[in-house]
This record gives sequence, C-alpha cells and structure tokens, in this order.
Amino acid sequence: MKRESKISESLISNDDDAGWLVTYADLVTLLLVFFVLLYSISSIEQVKFLSALKTIKSQIEANSFFSQYIDMFDFPDYGNQLISIEERTGLMSRQDSLIRDVNKFITQNNDSNKLTTFVRMGKIIIRLDGNYVFEPGSAQINKGFIPLLQSLLDIMYEYPDYVLNIKGHTDDAHISTDQYPSNWELSSARAMEVLKYLVRNGVPPERLTATGYGSTMPLVSNSSAENREKNRRVEFVLEKETYQY
Repeated sequence: MKRESKISESLISNDDDAGWLVTYADLVTLLLVFFVLLYSISSIEQVKFLSALKTIKSQIEANSFFSQYIDMFDFPDYGNQLISIEERTGLMSRQDSLIRDVNKFITQNNDSNKLTTFVRMGKIIIRLDGNYVFEPGSAQINKGFIPLLQSLLDIMYEYPDYVLNIKGHTDDAHISTDQYPSNWELSSARAMEVLKYLVRNGVPPERLTATGYGSTMPLVSNSSAENREKNRRVEFVLEKETYQY
C-alpha cells in the first residue's frame, strides 16, 4: 500500500510541476501567430490590421497570466497613429525603389542651381528653383520646365501608392497686383498651376494637394538678392499614401 501511495503522490507531483508547460505553450503559440501575421503580409488594409492587433491585445488582457506581460508588446495608439506594415517588418523595398527612380530623375535633369532632393521623415522632397519653374511674378509654367514635369509624371504613374503635395514658396518682396494681391495668392496659384498640369495629364486629383506658403517658410534670411532667390522655390513632396478612418 505504501508503494502504491508513493507512486500516486509522485504522479500528482509531476502533474503539478508540468502544469506550467500548458501556459507556456499557449504563450508561444500566441507569439508565433502574431509574428507570422507580420512576416507573411507585405501590404494590408490598415483597418483590418488594427482590428487584428486589437483582437490579440484583448485576448492577452483577458487571460490573467498573459496580462502581466502586456508591456512586452508594442501595441500602437489606434486613434492617433497610422501603422505601415513595412515599418513593422522592415520591408521598405518600395520606398527604396522610388528613391532609386528619383535619383535617376535627378541625374537626367540635375542642375545644382535648379534642383535638389532629400529624404525627411520618410518623405521624398524634390526642391526646384522658382525662377526655373515660373516667370517672375507669374504663375505661368516655363516651357523649359515641361520635360522635367513629364519625368515627374512617369514617377507618379509608376508609383500609384504615393501621393504628391506641391508646395509654393516666395521671398518677402511685396507684390500687389489685380491678379495676385499678395505672395499668398501668388504661391498658391503656382502650386495649383502645377497640380492642374498633372491632372490634365492623367494623375488622379485625389493623389495631389497644392499649398501656398507665401514667404512664411524661408530657407534663409531674405537679407540679400541671392537669399531671396533661394527662398523662391517649388517643392514636390512624395509620401506613401495613408488612409484616415
């Protein structure tokens, strides 16, 4: 009887010791599903992605054991932050490809006094000398700028998942005409003129915005004619399209 009792106690003790394996297996399975979701999908609708994250989070919070580890998971702020699956997985090949094409675009059209480009916070910015794009005090596009606009059109066709913000800037020289009472109107008209050209040539208007900043965002002080020339510019800002819901 003593032998049978010892065997029973040993089995019960082993069962208690092994109980943590069930919880551990559940945790590992949950983590596996989470990371397979991130790895296997290179693009996904934001609403569906956030919904999946909410479901995972709620399941973790509902389990008393898992809830203590909730801080291990970097869940986004659903209301204020747009999440790109490329950012979560590090798959940025689409942006890399666009940057290569923009560099090619620059090589074909580059003049250090007319065109520069850079990347800032995930946005690709092409900056152009305003005098190269427009006649002084006018929103009429220079004919010499048309070939460069055509190259920009090719980029917009090749990357339909990107939107373009066209920004017009002036110096602080006062302007007051019937058509342009101030630099606000002139910079806005210039940005809109470029936007209308792109729309006329097939770019969907929902992919474009045009903003006039007047002289409010100078690159350098308007203390000389050379500096004022730098501040007269047009900027094309290419950004991966995101949807606000």
